[in-house]
Formats: sequence, structure tokens, C-alpha cells
Amino acid sequence: MTSSYTADWKIMSERPCRAVHPHGLVPPGFRTVRPAVTADCSAPARLPVSPSTVPARLADEDMSSRGDIRIPSRLPLLLTHEGVLLPGSTMRISVDTARNMQLVRSRLLKGTSLKSTIIGVVPNSRDPEHETEELPALHSIGTAGLAVQVVGSNWPKPHYTLLITGLCRFRVEQLLRERPFPVAEVQQLDKLEQYAGLESDDAEVSSELGQLSQRFYEVAVQLVGMLDISVPVVAKLRRLLDSLPRETLPDVLISMIHVSNKEKLEVLDAVSLAERFKKALPLLTRQMEGLKLLQKTRKPRLDDDKRIISIRRGGMLPGGQFSVEDDGEEEDSDDTTLLEKRVRVANMPEAALRVCLKELKRLKKMPQSMPEYALTRNYLELMVELPWSKSTTDCLDIRAARVLLDNDHYAMDKLKRRVLEYLAVRQLRSSLKGPILCFVGPPGVGKTSVGRSIARTLGREFHRIALGGICDQSDIRGHRRTYVGSMPGRIINGLKAVGVNNPVFLLDEVDKLSKSLQGDPAAALLEVLDPEQNHSFTDHYLNVPFDLSQVLFIATANSTATIPPALLDRMEVLQVPGYTQEEKVEITHRHLIPHQLEQHGLTPQHVQIPQDTTVDIISRYTREAGVRSLERKIGAICRAVAVKVAEGHKAAKSSSTSSSEEVSTAPQSEHKGEEPLEGSVDLSLPPEMPIVIDQQALKDILGPPVFEMEVSERLTLPGVAIGLAWTPLGGEIMFVEASRMEGEGQLTLTGQLGDIMKESAHLAISWLRTNAKTYQLTNMAGAADPLEGTDIHLHFPAGAVTKDGPSAGVTIVTCLASLFSGRLVRSDVAMTGEITLRGLVLPVGGIKDKVLAAHRAGLRCVILPRRNDKDLEEIPAHVRADLQFVAASTLDEVLNAAFEGGFQGPVSSRTPPPLLSKLKL
Repeated sequence: MTSSYTADWKIMSERPCRAVHPHGLVPPGFRTVRPAVTADCSAPARLPVSPSTVPARLADEDMSSRGDIRIPSRLPLLLTHEGVLLPGSTMRISVDTARNMQLVRSRLLKGTSLKSTIIGVVPNSRDPEHETEELPALHSIGTAGLAVQVVGSNWPKPHYTLLITGLCRFRVEQLLRERPFPVAEVQQLDKLEQYAGLESDDAEVSSELGQLSQRFYEVAVQLVGMLDISVPVVAKLRRLLDSLPRETLPDVLISMIHVSNKEKLEVLDAVSLAERFKKALPLLTRQMEGLKLLQKTRKPRLDDDKRIISIRRGGMLPGGQFSVEDDGEEEDSDDTTLLEKRVRVANMPEAALRVCLKELKRLKKMPQSMPEYALTRNYLELMVELPWSKSTTDCLDIRAARVLLDNDHYAMDKLKRRVLEYLAVRQLRSSLKGPILCFVGPPGVGKTSVGRSIARTLGREFHRIALGGICDQSDIRGHRRTYVGSMPGRIINGLKAVGVNNPVFLLDEVDKLSKSLQGDPAAALLEVLDPEQNHSFTDHYLNVPFDLSQVLFIATANSTATIPPALLDRMEVLQVPGYTQEEKVEITHRHLIPHQLEQHGLTPQHVQIPQDTTVDIISRYTREAGVRSLERKIGAICRAVAVKVAEGHKAAKSSSTSSSEEVSTAPQSEHKGEEPLEGSVDLSLPPEMPIVIDQQALKDILGPPVFEMEVSERLTLPGVAIGLAWTPLGGEIMFVEASRMEGEGQLTLTGQLGDIMKESAHLAISWLRTNAKTYQLTNMAGAADPLEGTDIHLHFPAGAVTKDGPSAGVTIVTCLASLFSGRLVRSDVAMTGEITLRGLVLPVGGIKDKVLAAHRAGLRCVILPRRNDKDLEEIPAHVRADLQFVAASTLDEVLNAAFEGGFQGPVSSRTPPPLLSKLKL
């Protein structure tokens, strides 16, 4: 348990005293105090005195009955090594030695009179850690002090902390005792009534003292004038100089400035006033010179800051020269005045201006040492840096925009058309609000790069905000300024970064937001992406509305399934499907190969990649909707060529050095079996350049093909069918396998299937059992019920991937029909569609991605629901020309198209279904 003893003195008056206080113990210029009377081990302890018990004149044998009040002739001595206490100053002294602690306990905590709180403070040069029983040699001059506060604690070891106010000097005449604490007979050197004015019988001495005191006063005033008078402590010190007697100034000021203990000790030993002034004046002058030097080093930096502000306001003149405003008043004003001018010229709305002026008014009243000063100043700096009315002018040339978009991106006609529509409407109406677009598509198709191209087309600033993994709404709306470390949200920070109020903001991966205890960031985006609300978006940090209606927001996502419906409703969704093989070939030769050659320091004279090689890379090494993996493969080829180029340059250089008159082509002829050519040869390129990447070079660089299995090899047995699936990464083909064995009629499903896909499997089994007689489906023993005495195992390969959705219904029916009938499904057919218990085929989504996946896999026929025929209009014409589409509205039509020669069934079902490729699309 930690005990605490405190003697606290409450303030009675703030006015300085020139005359002696009635108690006779308070030096001029210090506040009069009285003790707070409490006594408890866990609370401040009372000193044994109250104002009612202290007479106006203390009667004591050691005190004169005249008006001059004197200190007791016997004083307990407190030995201190921490500093030097001067008369008129206040110092905290740590007490942890045995003698000093005994003095505190006996005199200060158990005393019964005000006289017991007066002690003698004597400097001690010995370290208290090496204290011995022998009392060290005492300094001859000490300071009588009044203990105005005592604080004690037992942690980490028992100690006290004293707050002592110096009264006057004394000389140690005789040491009366050493134990338990030293007590000495002392002689008072400074009389308290001397503070009333200079007294001397010698006119010459009096004149010298007057000159010294006047000089000292002038230097002190000059020193205080160099400080910031707006700080309350400095202003109070300035008033104190006028109210204190000049004889007290050396002790008071030397205790305030930075001097060593040795120099303070010299001032303490100066008993004569003249000697004291002479000792203190050089120290004060040295402090003033140091302050002047510090101000000189800081002044150039402040001048540069003011010049930068003037340049920003002046702008740039024609010819690239800056216009600098010459404002003498601005250079002389402080930072707060400059900040106020910036606020008034920021052209912010009226509501924001009122808030800034209010904060400025508060800022002027705060001292810079307060923590809230920095917070308020940072807030005002942000407010003046925001682009309240600064914007860029849109480039509305539709023809130039079309050319720029076509050069940056191949295909993506829907996105380009939407941008051109916006430009056309902007030409007709200048106050059009910025659209809120959402590009949805697999990774690597260029959603982010399209957003950057749109900003370049419009001539606007571009800023990307990554939303993936954000789980705190404060990232969008900012933190309130009451929190430590608060800052604005990403929207306001983005506006500050671009410096205009009509940029293009790309909200990347908006489908990957998450919730947490800190709120839902998707809900915070509702206000940002709502055209009816974002004209007054309020960030928690700013706490004033900001107009976002001119910002062009573009969000990107891989899927809309994880986007909240309320947020999705506020955006215009544009699907960005995967590329076809032909589109990838064009993108590779237009953009990817030139970019990778530049990144690896190569040129077309070093390497050539034919289109046939590009097709092999696309079909046998990368099967994706985008082109990200394709670009990595091109990069791997460039790195391999870079090695050959570097080795060739080294060989060419060594060959050139060995033959300076004639360049020999022997290495090349030996390699190719040709005769060496006569004449000089350009060695800027290594031999055998350019390197042509053929199939053999492709295999050496990239290894064996990754996708080499033919689809027909998977359909060599009954019970296998090919379905089409949609994933956030694009369309994929999906094999469905089935087997049967003797059992009790159970159905086993494997492959990490979702509930919807499991229901589709049960629907398929029920429909086939219902129509078993129609299609002559039997079990292993030939019974009419296919499941009688038979267990069915249905498996979807790639078991590590979760699968779900209703579009696999027709594939499951076809797979089981193949198993029960013993017939093979066509190896070039893929299918998709939802089924019902009555055998109807319902439409599904993701048709374009699924068809492109079938085209990449080399399939030739695709079975689709009849009501999805409208979706074929989005498929490129060359893909439609390579594929045969079958429209099916019932499962009978699906089975007839999936098997060679049709499937055994009713006469009505033997009619071939219509071919969508022959329909007018």
C-alpha cells in the first residue's frame, strides 16, 4: 500500500505584494497562500497551521518586536544536490536520504506552528547514493525556504517531494547537531524589508547600484520582449518585471533561465547587491544572445514558407515564371493570420466558411502547447486544401475520345459506347451529374485500366480507392475529431490528393467489402453513390457538407452476388465479359507484346512471336477470361530471350576485340553450316537475331502444355456429360460423371455441391424414373425402375471447388440418361439450363461467359434454353459462326440433341430441335 502525504496551499490572492505580508513569510511578488487543512494517509495531509491561528506579528525570542521580520536563528538544514534554491524562486526537491526524511517527518508533518515550516536549504555536492553516517562539509551560504507542499510515496522506495519557496540568504554560523537531522545556528543576510527599495548611506555606492539595477532591468525587459507575448506565462512575466523590486530581479530571473548549478551557486554566494548584479548580468546577456541566434536560424525557414504561400496565390505567369505577391503585412504576420487569409480565399461554401472562422477564433486563443492546438490547425489546413470550387474542363470531342479509347483498349464496345453517350449528353447539358457506373467481370479483362482511360479521355484527374477487405465505415466517412488520431475518410482524402472536385474515382473491388464491429462500409457508400444525396456528403471529420455530384464514380466487381441490393440499385451495372481467342490474339500483339518488350529492354529486332505461337499460348498454356496469365507467359518468353541477347552481346564483343580489321562471321557459319560472308557485319545485334518463338522454343521456355487433354477422351464411357458453369473468373466447362452399383436405391453426391445443385440432382432422378418406360431405361437387372436394387453415385470433378446453382440440371439428366441407357454423349456438345419436375428447361444467366468457355475448349455444339436465345446477340459474330446452338424448351429436345441419332422416346420427341445458328439473331 502506498501512503501519500500532501500539504497543499490554496491561493487567496493573485496580486503581487511589495510590502511584507502580515505573516511575515512571503517575499514580494509572490502570491499569498494558506494551508488546506486535511489529514489522511491516502489524502493530502494538513500542515498544523490555519489563518486564524497565525498572528499578524509573530512573537518569538528570535524575532524582533520591530517591523523588520526575521527568520529564526536556529534552522533545520535540508541538504540538496539537485539544484540551488535562490531567494524569491520556487523549487521541487526530492527527499530520499535518511537525514532529510527525518527532517520532513519531525518538522513538516508533526510541527505545530508556522515557524516549523521554515527550513534552511543548503547545496550539497555529495551524491545521496554514497551517503555515509558522517555529515558532509556544509556550504557556508544557504537559503531559508518555506515548505508550501509535501508529497510522499512508498513506491519504488519511501521518499518525499517538497515544494519550497526561497525567502532569504543565511550564513551557517555553527552546527548545533547532526542527528537525526542537522540543525545550525544561522545569521540572516538578506532582510525582508530590503525588498522595499535600495538603502545605502554611501551616495557613490547607491549610484552604482542604481546603474547596475537599471542596466539589469533593461536587459531583462529586452529578453522577455524577444519571447511570444501571446503566451500567458510570458505576459505574466512581463507584468512581474514592473511590479517586483529591482533588487529581487537577479535571484528571480537567474532561477528561470538556463544556467548551471555552479553559476547559480556564485549568485547565491553574492551577498552584496552590487556583486550579485555583476554576477547575474553576464548570464542574462548570454541567454539573450543565444535566443537571438536561435531566432536567426528560424527566420529563413519562416520566410521561405511565406514565399511559398505567396507563389501559390500568385500563380504562374506566361513563360513559366512565378508571380510572387509582395505583401509586407503578410510577411510580418504570424501563421494564424496567414491561415486566416487562406481560409478566406479558399472560396468555400458559406456553411464551411462559418465553421472555419469559428475554429480560427478558438485557435487564436489557444497556446501552442495545448494538444488541441495541433488538432484544430490540422483541421483548418485540410479545409483550405480541399477543392471546394476548383474543377477541370471536360474534353467533349467525341471523335478524339473514340480514337483514344480504341487505341487504349481492343473490344469492350459496350463500355466505350457508354462513355461516348455521356460526352454527347454533356455537350447538350453542362450541368449533368456524374454517372455512377459499375463494371462487373472476371479478373484481368481491363476494368481498372478502362477507368483510367475514361479519365484521360475526359481530361480529368484519376484516383483509385481500393475497397477490398475494408471492414470499417470510418474508412469511407472518416473519424470524428473527438477521437485520438482521427482523420478524414478515403473520399475526402482522394479529393485532397487530386485537387479538383470533378475527378474520376475508381472504387476497386466493391464486391469485397466486409462487415465488422466498426460498422458496414457498404452502407456508408450509399450516400456517396446516390445521385440524390451525394451533393451534400458529410464526412465525420469535416462535419460540413461537400458536393460530390460532379465526381464520376466507377466501381469494379467480379460478381454482383456479394454486393448489397441497396448499393447495387444505385449503380448502373455494365457487364465486362471475357475475351474470345481472336480478341486475345489482337490484344497480345497490340498491347501485351510491346509492353513486355519495353519492360525487358528488348525490341522487335530481338524477338518475334508469330500469331500461331500466340494461339498456342492462349489455348494450351492459359485458359482464362482475361489476359493476366497470358501477359505473364509473354513476360517469361521475354526474360528467356533477354538471357540469349546478353550472352550474344558478350560473345560479339569478344569477337570484335580479337579481330579489329575484319569482322569474322565464322561462329555463325559454323552454327548454320554456311560459308562465312565477306565484308563487315553490324554487331549491334548478336548473331542469330531476331529469335523467332516457335512451338519447340515455346516448350523449352514454358515447359509442356498445361491444357493438353482432349475433351473426347473424357467421354469414352457412358455416364459422362459436359456442362457449362459461370464463375467470377469467367465461364468454365464442367464434367459430370455418374456410376451405378448394386444397392438399395440410394443417391450419393460428391464434389462440394451446394443445396441448389443437390436439388437439381434429385429432380433429374425423379424425372428419369417417371419417364423410364418412355425411354426404355432399366436398372442393372433389367427392371423397369432404374433405381430398384441400384445405388447411383454422381460426381462433379474439381472437388476442391464449391459448386452451386440450378444451371446444371440438364447436364445431370443427360449424364444419368447416358448411364441408364448405356449410350455415349456426343463429345462436342456442352449444355446448360435449369429443369423442372415436368421436364421443362428454364433460362439461366451468364450465357456469354459460358459460350466463350465452350469456344475456348474447342466444342462445336451448345444446348441452351430457348428463352436464352436473346442473349446470343452479345456474342461476337465469329464465335457464333464457329458454334452450333440448339434451342431446347423440354428435356426431350435436350436428349435428342445430346446423343448421336437422337434418343429413344416418343414420336413427338424425335423431331430434331431447331438450330439457333440458323435463326435470325
